[in-house]
Amino acid sequence: MKRKPTDTHTDGARSAVTVRGLVKHYGKTKALDGVDLDVREGTVLGVLGPNGAGKTTLVRCLSTLITPDAGHATVAGYDVVRQPRQLRRVIGLTGQYAAVDEKISGFENLYLIGRLLDLSRQDARRRAGELLERFSLTEAARRPAGTYSGGMRRRLDLAASMIGSPAVLYLDEPTTGLDPRTRNEVWDEVRRMVGDGVTVLLTTQYMEEAEQLASELTVIDRGKVIAGGHIEELKAQVGGRTLRVRPADPAELRPLAALLDDSGLTGLATATVDTESGTLLVPVLSDEQLTAIVGAITARGVTIASITTELPSLDEVFLSLTGHRASTPHPQDETGSAGHEETAA
Repeated sequence: MKRKPTDTHTDGARSAVTVRGLVKHYGKTKALDGVDLDVREGTVLGVLGPNGAGKTTLVRCLSTLITPDAGHATVAGYDVVRQPRQLRRVIGLTGQYAAVDEKISGFENLYLIGRLLDLSRQDARRRAGELLERFSLTEAARRPAGTYSGGMRRRLDLAASMIGSPAVLYLDEPTTGLDPRTRNEVWDEVRRMVGDGVTVLLTTQYMEEAEQLASELTVIDRGKVIAGGHIEELKAQVGGRTLRVRPADPAELRPLAALLDDSGLTGLATATVDTESGTLLVPVLSDEQLTAIVGAITARGVTIASITTELPSLDEVFLSLTGHRASTPHPQDETGSAGHEETAA
């Protein structure tokens, strides 16, 4: 299918998804409160936020499952309200739980979706076979999907979202409840999709997932966008760095910590000794403070094995922006999390 042109940024990059002032109410709850965002073609935009922040509501609006109350959004050049039929042909969606028919085989699941997307019988068979091989499901292709493991069902769900070769793919917390090995497999597939030119909008509560996959981030809380940009830009917004000093002699760790704290160079913070890594961690708020701390260490005549500075972790950024840490969902919490998102998101 011929795709419509997308919006172009001033730097020449083009937006596959453009959202302006999107609003959605559920009764008295304003799930989306004037959301703006852009997803550049061929990239992953990570949308972070706690349960109930509005992430799933945003995905449902952009995939035409629900209609926004106000605002405007285009995806792959199509208006989400005025052109829903055309839009559905160029998007894919993987939700928090694998949406596969467990009574039929993996092949039949994919073939059925291909036919629903108006692929010919031959093309639907070919596409199903390609994706089963790509997602390492060929050996299980003829087995009922109900016999698949959780990771296999998730891979089948991802394959189903790719049947129509979408220009834009929505991944709504795609690795919730998965074990680390399966999660890594899903991440590898997402990277491969992006390498093929697919644009991805990823909602997640996993900080590691956002850092692994997303080139840019948007943070949503209570239906509003509260921050956005490249990961390093968001970390810089929070302010502060950590100086990590590893002396050649680990016996110097505690004397160094005491020296810096007693000198007042650490301000209201304190130097922390990490005995496991053999390093001293010192919060730093300015270049002047950094210079003074390094000078004090040098003046003591300590031999330094390594010295580096680090920006805050993404989890620390989230805590600073929202006032609480991002939750890390567990398999037993999935039902409650999903229900909360649907009613209060």
